[in-house]
Amino acid sequence: MNAISTANDTLPTGFIPVMLTPFLNDGRVDYDGLSKLTEFYIETGVAGLFANCLSSEMFELSEEERIQVTKHVVEQVNGRIPVVATGTFGGSMEEQAEFVKKIYATGIQAVIAITCMLAEEGESDEVFLANTKRLIELTDGIPLGLYECPVPYKRVISSQILKELLPTGRLVYHKDTCLDDQEVALRLKEGEGFKFGLYDAYMVNAVSSLRAGAAGLSCIQGNMFPELVVYLCEQYNNSEKAGDLQKVQDFFTNCMDLVHTAYPTIAKYTLQERGLPISIHTRREVEELTPDLKSAMDSLIKEADALYDEINIEKMMAV
Repeated sequence: MNAISTANDTLPTGFIPVMLTPFLNDGRVDYDGLSKLTEFYIETGVAGLFANCLSSEMFELSEEERIQVTKHVVEQVNGRIPVVATGTFGGSMEEQAEFVKKIYATGIQAVIAITCMLAEEGESDEVFLANTKRLIELTDGIPLGLYECPVPYKRVISSQILKELLPTGRLVYHKDTCLDDQEVALRLKEGEGFKFGLYDAYMVNAVSSLRAGAAGLSCIQGNMFPELVVYLCEQYNNSEKAGDLQKVQDFFTNCMDLVHTAYPTIAKYTLQERGLPISIHTRREVEELTPDLKSAMDSLIKEADALYDEINIEKMMAV
């Protein structure tokens, strides 16, 4: 599979997965597993990679691990596709700007700012805007993105905030979690004319967001079934495949609850079942991966396998 790209965009269009971080059973980062996982993503046709994000267990990584994990991914990719990574973890804007510079120096294409780290919960949009503009001033032209991360609290920005920030020319990526297709359309309207891409994380609205002009998708389901997400990004506007597109969209809509349960453990289990030699160890406090959950995921994997065959797409081997 080949990732879709456009020459005029800073980041390519298509699927940018939020990467997992494999750990050894003793809790250390499994860098060999991370190399294999990176190669698996690339083989499935992703357009880029989002390292050091919530799915990567970024809050459970030390500052040095955040740098080393991101650097390892960049070196493994070796220029084949762009990599982005989170760069804001609290503190003053000056402190956050310093880490933005550090992680950008790993060779990533853009640094993603977590929206809830740019203003305290309960603070106004005016405070958020002032802090974000200050971060922009302090980061020496580094390409930036925004990420409506749900932890430690979820701060959803408005299309009006984008209208204020896009003229800086610094925002190239937005991981969207507003869950509202009408708001997505408003955000896309504000992004017209800028080198800016909106990547929707909400798979219920995957096809509708792509048809409205989203640059791509950036969802947790892609850690389990990346080929199907790539398929949506490549074929969403192909009227001859309308029936198949609806089947894939329905598949993701129907499994929303399951894939979010015991995450990211359940995603690591799925990759294990697909052949990737990683453990299911996580540093996050999540639900137990019970036998019932494993059985439900086993059934979903079989359903996905049947869907691959039905719509005639290649399932990559995670080895």
